Amino acid sequence: MNGNFVYHNPTKLYFGPDSLHGLEKELKKYGPNILLNYGGGSIKRNGVYDEVMAVLRKTGKTVVENPGVMSNPTLEKLNEGVDIARNHKVDLILAVGGGSVCDYSKAVAAATHYDGDYWEAFYLKQQNPPEGQVIPPVACVLTMAGTGSEMNAGTVITDAAHTLKVGHVFDERLMPKFSILNPNYTLTVPDNQMKAGIYDIMNHIMEQYFSGDDDNTSDYLSEGLMRGLIVAARKAVKNPKDYEARSNIMWTATWALNTLIGCGKKEDWEVHMIGHSVGAWTHAPHGYTLAAVSMAYYHKILKYGLPKFVRFAENVWSVNPEGKSDEQVALAGLDALKAWMKEIGLPLTISELGATPDMLDGIAKGTFLLDAGYHQLTHDELMEILNESM
Repeated sequence: MNGNFVYHNPTKLYFGPDSLHGLEKELKKYGPNILLNYGGGSIKRNGVYDEVMAVLRKTGKTVVENPGVMSNPTLEKLNEGVDIARNHKVDLILAVGGGSVCDYSKAVAAATHYDGDYWEAFYLKQQNPPEGQVIPPVACVLTMAGTGSEMNAGTVITDAAHTLKVGHVFDERLMPKFSILNPNYTLTVPDNQMKAGIYDIMNHIMEQYFSGDDDNTSDYLSEGLMRGLIVAARKAVKNPKDYEARSNIMWTATWALNTLIGCGKKEDWEVHMIGHSVGAWTHAPHGYTLAAVSMAYYHKILKYGLPKFVRFAENVWSVNPEGKSDEQVALAGLDALKAWMKEIGLPLTISELGATPDMLDGIAKGTFLLDAGYHQLTHDELMEILNESM
C-alpha cells in the first residue's frame, strides 16, 4: 500500500436480533433530553417505535419527537430539526430509521450550536464545525441497510429551492457514538427500498475500488465484500424474509462505508455526484439514481483504468480471460454487473426515474466534477453520460 493514512472509527456497534439491549446500556451515559428523529411512520407500523420508546421511558428520558424526515432530507427540514434541538437543549440525537434519518441527525448535530449559515459553511464550502464547538452526540437505530451512515460521518442535504443536493463528510466528531443493527428491523422495508439499498452498498464499494493502480489490501477487502453482496442480494430478492441474507447485506453495508476500505485509496465518487443531482431533480431513491447512471459512467472511464476493470471482471464476476483482450475482459465484467442489476430489479435508465431531456442541463449544472478517480469528466463527457443514461 502506498502513501500514509490514519484509521480511527469511534462508533460502537450492537448487531443481531437482541441488539436493542445495547440501547438501554448506552442511554445511561447521556443526559435526560433526547431528540428522536424518524421518517414517515413505518417504525410505528412495524413496532420498532414502541420498542425504542419503551427503552427511553425505562431510562427516564425526556423525548422530543421530530417525525417526517424524508428520503432526501431537505434544508427546510434541517432548519426545523436545528430549531428543535436548540429549543430543547438536547443531550443526545437518536435517529431511528434508514440512512437518510441517520444522515439528517448528523447534520442537525453539526448545526445545533453553529453560529452562522451552516448550509453555506458545511455544504457549499465543505467546512467542518470549528474546533471547540459543542456538538450533541448522535446515535442510530438502523431500520434499512444501504448507506453505512450508522458508522460514518457522512450527510446529504437537498436545497429544494435551488434543486441542489449536496453531501458532506464531516470529521469523526459527527460519527455516531453507537448504533443498533438488528437485521429483523429491515425485513419490513419495501422491496424497492431494499433494492436501492443493495445498489447503494455496491456502489460505495466500487467508488473506492476504482481508483489507484497499486497492490492495495483495501482492494482485496472490497472484492470480498462485493462477492458476498452479489450472493446475498440474489437470495434476498427471491426471499425478502431470508434473515441470513438480510443480515449479511446489513453488515456489508456497514463495512462498505465506514472508511476502512478507503484506506490508502484516492477514491472516485463521481457516480455519487451525478446520482445526487439526478435525485435532486427526480426525488428518486438514492440507490436507484446511482444504478441508473453507473453503466454509462463506467463505460466512459473504462479505458483510463483498464487494469482495474480487468481485475474487477476476473475477481468479482469470475470472467474467464482466455482468448480475450483486456478490453473484452473488462467489458464482460461490466456486462456481468448489468446482468446482476437486471436480475435483482434495478433501474438502468434515469428516464425510469422520471428524468426528461429538458432536465439534463440542470442535472449537469448540479453535478460536481471531481478530480479523484481514473478520469476527471469534462462537461461534454458528463452530458454524454446523461444522454446515454436516458
